[in-house]
Amino acid sequence: MTILGIDSSAGPASAGVVREGRLQGDFFLNTKQTHSQTLLPMIQSLLDNLGLSCGELDQIAVTQGPGSFTGVRIGIACAKGLALPRNTPCLGVSTLEAIAYGCLGQEGQILCPAMDARREQVYNALFQVKEGALCRLTQDRAISLDELEEACQAYGDRLILCGDGAELCHRRFARWGARLAPEAQRFQRGASAALLAQGRPGEEPGELRPVYLRLPQAERELRKRQGKES
Repeated sequence: MTILGIDSSAGPASAGVVREGRLQGDFFLNTKQTHSQTLLPMIQSLLDNLGLSCGELDQIAVTQGPGSFTGVRIGIACAKGLALPRNTPCLGVSTLEAIAYGCLGQEGQILCPAMDARREQVYNALFQVKEGALCRLTQDRAISLDELEEACQAYGDRLILCGDGAELCHRRFARWGARLAPEAQRFQRGASAALLAQGRPGEEPGELRPVYLRLPQAERELRKRQGKES
């Protein structure tokens, strides 16, 4: 089975191909260019280098959020655009789970993927690594830094912070032992989405939906203005 994984849910963009259980290609960029400029050329280059065409893909996995509202939409739209001509099955993967997957070698530790959601909040979930697999401890959530610290402090130095909000959390959590994941393991990748998709059933491309966890800023501000006017 050949699976293409895509991620554009935050600052970096990436794509990876898993074939018969083996990671065959992994392309990662963290530049100031927008994902609309980089993502499709990256995927095309990756497939070309592997000698593959879109028609040979059995499944397309994409991080569906949480994350940047624009970035998540670009990733979902890209996956649908590649899948629809041949009705290739698609699978949405939690961005937070994809982040945690990068730290899968940390046996027995508590993984704390955190994405900066601004306003002193992060998108977060907790996982534990057990026998080389991720065990989910919480659902994906938007949570304040104070609430997250209260929930995690008892883990001490067993807690490993990852994601683009890891350094933000570490500035507060380091005093009680929380650790930063190494830079090379810290971020979500399309390859992780593809690896997580193995053995999971896909769905029709049209069924793919983004997962935001909270309203976009523009909609929050609109509702706030409407509330004042009423």
